[in-house]
Amino acid sequence: MTRQGRLRRAGFCMVAALLPLAAQGAGKCERLVASGSPDAPPYLWRDPQDPERLIGVNAELLQQVATQIGVKVDILYAGKRSQALEEVRSGRMDLLVDAPLNVSELESLDYVHPALVPNDYLVWTLRSTPLTYRSLADLHGHAGAISAKARPTQAFATLAAEHLKLVSTDNLIQAFDKLVLGQVEYVIAGRYSGAAMAQAQGLGDRLQSSELPVDRPGLYLALSHDSACNDPWLRGQLAKKMTELTASGIPPEVFSRNVERWKVQQSLKPAVLPQ
Repeated sequence: MTRQGRLRRAGFCMVAALLPLAAQGAGKCERLVASGSPDAPPYLWRDPQDPERLIGVNAELLQQVATQIGVKVDILYAGKRSQALEEVRSGRMDLLVDAPLNVSELESLDYVHPALVPNDYLVWTLRSTPLTYRSLADLHGHAGAISAKARPTQAFATLAAEHLKLVSTDNLIQAFDKLVLGQVEYVIAGRYSGAAMAQAQGLGDRLQSSELPVDRPGLYLALSHDSACNDPWLRGQLAKKMTELTASGIPPEVFSRNVERWKVQQSLKPAVLPQ
């Protein structure tokens, strides 16, 4: 083989050796910018110490996942939920950390399965006037309330509109107020958001919730189609860690810790209105 041929062959070998490293590097996203609802404790809310940052169960779990895959993540306030959604749709931010599964959003978002956290909706009643819930039929003919900020599945929303007497309130505080005043017989609210608000309003001893959920929408990580970080490597790593997290079970202390954290903060400032 001529000297020129040997050099050419050596060059080809060097390029071939570097290709796997280049491919690995190309699929490695080093930093993600996330956002979500700023008023959904204990899942997500603004940090009183740093209002540009979002904290809560979802933020804590995403930080854990990001650390495990070696990616830095900033979970930032982007305005109300609709504004956060638009920031992610446009690609100015990479992902939503608390996205309910919505078929219409598949044109702009990739949902990571399974869900990051469960978001069971329960029937909340006064302990003094309990209402047994086993199926939607048990709620027929009874007046109820639900926050306009709640995000149930479309299937449940359709059934509720057809079969239940539900009034919509601006927020969960107003829904629980109606319950306490006897204006409704039950409230449909999240397992953990309901517990957080009941404690913050001093109603923990007066309210109780059903054991059986009326709806189980779940909250997902959702990557923007226009995010520079949205590639097979990242989606695969996030899905892998979500599967591991689901299999191991989210420790209850993650929820209780953030419920207590929000409750303490509310004693020091005007209440943030959860969904």
